[in-house]
Amino acid sequence: MIRVSISELKAKLSEYLEAVRVGEEVIVTDRGRPVARIAPVTGSEKTEHRMRMLIRTGQARPPQRAGGVDLRRIRALRPRVPSAGLVDAVLEERREGR
Repeated sequence: MIRVSISELKAKLSEYLEAVRVGEEVIVTDRGRPVARIAPVTGSEKTEHRMRMLIRTGQARPPQRAGGVDLRRIRALRPRVPSAGLVDAVLEERREGR
C-alpha cells in the first residue's frame, strides 16, 4: 500500500495510476490524514460499469424483473431445428465414403 499526499498525487498522477494498474492500492492523505483510497477495479466492478454504460447509451435494457435470468424461458425461445437428423445423415455419408 502506498501513502501519498494530495499535492504529490497531483504532481505524479500517471505514476500512481500505473501502480494501481499493476495491483497496488494508493491511500491519499490530506495533512497526514487518509481521505481517499485508489484501488484497482475488480472484474465484477468492470462488468457492472460496462452494463450501466450499455444501458445509458441505449444498447441494452435493464432487467424487467429481479432474480436474474430464467434459463427455462430462454431455452423455450430457442428455435427448433426440424431437420436435426441432417447432421446424422451427413456423418453417416462420411463414414460410408460418399
